[in-house]
Amino acid sequence: MTLEDSTSKELKWWALPGQFLRQELLPVLTNLRLAIALLLLIAIFSSTGTVIEQGQPPAFYQANYPEHPALFGFLTWKVIQVVGLDHVYRTWWFLALLILFGTSLTACSFTRQLPALKAAQRWKYYEEPRQFQKLALSAELDTGSLDSLCQILQKRRYKIFPDKEKENLLYARKGIVGRIGPIIVHIGIVAILLGGIWGAMTGFLAQEMVASGDIFQVRNIVDAGPLAAAQVPKDWAVRVNRFWIDYTPSGGIDQFYSDMSVLNNQGQEVDHKKIFVNEPLRYHGVTFYQTDWGIAGVRVQFNNSPIFQLPMAQLNTNGNGRIWGTWVPTKPDLSEGVSLLAKDLQGMVLIYDATGKLVDTVRAGMFTEVNGVKLKILDVIGSTGLQIKADPGIPIVYSGFALLMLGVVMSYFSHSQIWALQKGDRLYVGGKTNRAQVAFEQEVLDILDWLSSQPKGEQKETAIQV
Repeated sequence: MTLEDSTSKELKWWALPGQFLRQELLPVLTNLRLAIALLLLIAIFSSTGTVIEQGQPPAFYQANYPEHPALFGFLTWKVIQVVGLDHVYRTWWFLALLILFGTSLTACSFTRQLPALKAAQRWKYYEEPRQFQKLALSAELDTGSLDSLCQILQKRRYKIFPDKEKENLLYARKGIVGRIGPIIVHIGIVAILLGGIWGAMTGFLAQEMVASGDIFQVRNIVDAGPLAAAQVPKDWAVRVNRFWIDYTPSGGIDQFYSDMSVLNNQGQEVDHKKIFVNEPLRYHGVTFYQTDWGIAGVRVQFNNSPIFQLPMAQLNTNGNGRIWGTWVPTKPDLSEGVSLLAKDLQGMVLIYDATGKLVDTVRAGMFTEVNGVKLKILDVIGSTGLQIKADPGIPIVYSGFALLMLGVVMSYFSHSQIWALQKGDRLYVGGKTNRAQVAFEQEVLDILDWLSSQPKGEQKETAIQV
């Protein structure tokens, strides 16, 4: 074996991966059926993430998706947790679908869209009349000239490329942006996929129930990506200055509000906003949504004693409304006491004795006598339910959608091309387009009619002027 043969075999061995990529893998990745199948799977699993509640504790799924009877005959809490349907957008298989779909679009862009754009930017002149017969539209005129054709093409916004060596040849085109549009669409979709992946890896979702006047930091994280630790705020906190509810005349809830302040490590206010449903607080990439409310406690006073703030807990009513309660001792040895119940923040408190008998109904600011003690209800303290979310991928997703819409608009532009040849007293004109064929045919016919309607004398005079 010669050195040349050995080198040749070594080169062939190193060329195998590239050959496999070009001949085996690329045709699969750029297959339209594969892209459609991946897009369909992504849409299906995305819809399951919308229908099935995400990031809830296991007890929630056990209660709502029992094994007997199973939803649709197969969907149980075990299936949901094993497959990962309780956090679809962060499962390895969903991220793999996004990566594979993005790879398919990227491969298609490099193997089809970019070559198509380069081919559209290259052209050749037609120097023989027989070449025009290959075009979708072509005509032979015994009137007209290249100069008059140039004029009407310029009015119709064609870019003209006359042959500098041969003055009897002409090429014109418009709508090259239509060839760029599909590439921009692919870039936009890939950006959306990258934003979704980045958000899934670095974002988090938390829920907090905070009483009026309390300061808190994000702690109760219910769902987070593997790289989300850097997004959780550590150098600032939030204070709920006040929480209140506006009620309708009939007693229903009209809207609930939270007046909130963002505090730095020194306790100084760096941001402030009143939030309500659909009007969140945003600070340093973290968004605080108003989603729920509750009753945190009640402030009471016995005779002339100091003011006590007692916590209230939500009671189990088996789905018959929401109610909060607490127990208040009326003797120092805790041998006797009464129960206080409240169902809203309008200040109405129900007082029950140890036997479960209703003793009195008191509004905030009023007092009553119970077990020989003057009990005054000063205030019912509300708590705001906040959903806290950080998704660093959102700006990337929004940028991707903007590119996607721009690319779709650009794709509507037709790439139209026209060739012309002046041979003696004969003018050959032909053209083709990649879309809107009927409109292009009408445009070419209008151009030919205009050329045919010009007397030869006027054509020569126009040629001299040009």
